[in-house]
Amino acid sequence: MKSGKKKVSPIGLNDITIVDDAKMRKAITAAALGNAMEWFDFGVYGFVAYVLGKVFFPGADPSVQMIAALATFSVPFLIRPLGGLFFGALGDKYGRQKVLAATIVIMSLSTTAIGLIPSYDSIGIWAPILLLLAKMAQGFSVGGEYTGASIFVAEYAPDRKRGFLGSWLDFGSIAGFVLGAGIVVMISAVIGEDQFQAWGWRLPFFLALPLGMLGLYLRNALEETPAFQQHVEKLEQGDREGLSGGPKVSFKEVATKHWRSLITCIGIVVATNVTYYMLLTYMPSYLSHNLHYSENRGVLIIIAIMVGMLFVQPLIGFISDKIGRRPFIIVGSIALFLLAIPAFMLIISGKIGLIFAGLLILAVVLNFFIGVMASTLPAMFPTHIRYSALAGAFNVSVLIAGLTPTLAAWLVETTNNLYMPAYYLMVVAAIGLATGLTMKETANKPLRGAAPAASNIEEAKELLEDLHDNIEQKIEDIDAQIAELEAKRKELVQQHPRID
Repeated sequence: MKSGKKKVSPIGLNDITIVDDAKMRKAITAAALGNAMEWFDFGVYGFVAYVLGKVFFPGADPSVQMIAALATFSVPFLIRPLGGLFFGALGDKYGRQKVLAATIVIMSLSTTAIGLIPSYDSIGIWAPILLLLAKMAQGFSVGGEYTGASIFVAEYAPDRKRGFLGSWLDFGSIAGFVLGAGIVVMISAVIGEDQFQAWGWRLPFFLALPLGMLGLYLRNALEETPAFQQHVEKLEQGDREGLSGGPKVSFKEVATKHWRSLITCIGIVVATNVTYYMLLTYMPSYLSHNLHYSENRGVLIIIAIMVGMLFVQPLIGFISDKIGRRPFIIVGSIALFLLAIPAFMLIISGKIGLIFAGLLILAVVLNFFIGVMASTLPAMFPTHIRYSALAGAFNVSVLIAGLTPTLAAWLVETTNNLYMPAYYLMVVAAIGLATGLTMKETANKPLRGAAPAASNIEEAKELLEDLHDNIEQKIEDIDAQIAELEAKRKELVQQHPRID
């Protein structure tokens, strides 16, 4: 009879992954470019929402036009969880690289399609229907894009640099948003507002096609992540958990065994993305429609804010590798709760310097969240379910956050209270604070289910020493628990008359 015990070998230097710098740089570039294209569309869409309302919903009240255009932005978030489940299962079965190549193709084609849709005056009700279909195709592909990209970077990154390297993913997000907004301003300035509303708004969407082709080229040139390769090797050696025929862990089981990670993921994503969409998607319409501020001037202020965010983003990631991710979630949530109303007081003032200061406050708080999100989320789940579990939780959370522009616009219009967005952010801040206080720290630790990863052999030796120290500490803790249980057993035995 065979023994059921599995022999475990001591962990040595050969068990630590040494990350190839060239491959790592390619992985980060390819992942960030896809994310930049996703947010390029968000930037363009947010800044031309007022035009899209006139093109696709003519004849309606200006307030209704804006809400309808923003609703078209929000509705595709309903389809994102389906895309997340679909691409997540594929990513855990076939690998991260193949799925990311597919998502960027769908994203680029659907974004380009928006620029080709005729106006309502030309084809009637089919215009908004086609716009919605294009946005839903985007939503389906984006459902697997960000989570796949964050996992790709996290599984390539060394343990001690995961925060810094992961921060470049959202650097790509902000850069894409700045590029989209900047192109809108440039085209509008060159051809004039009338021509921009007539046909110029289509041009930014056409740029998604060459961006997508470049992203596809870069992603096809990549190798699979080291963590996933290790997982496949284990399966080939007889450990069939998780991959054969697709992930064998149901979402119900994930929710049972990893419910703490799911809740943490939802809290972080809601706090981050509500703030993101409030600042970068809703604020341009808020400034122009509700505060009657010049569209171009409002856009320029937000672009300047976002350029500043680009420089802060990697710094947050770098510091998080030193002090951890939790402090940024906690401090960012407290700051958002305390400063939301003061920030909107400055924005509502109507003075350009104070508007800039109010938006800057929200931007700095947002940096605290996005600077650590891409490195925090992938560390919550083991390798064989990481893509499917994270994609499901992330996209359900984004479904909530994606309603932010529409709900904020509706709340302001129905209550005539310009501070409603601030109250909205305060509720979200409470969610972020609860999440930060209860989450486990993930900085400087190996990904769950993966070997430790280092930049070089010297760092690998340090990681191995830290790992051995951690094992020794765990053994001492277990020994202490055993001694405590033995003492308790002895006490109970003494209380029983027939047990020696």
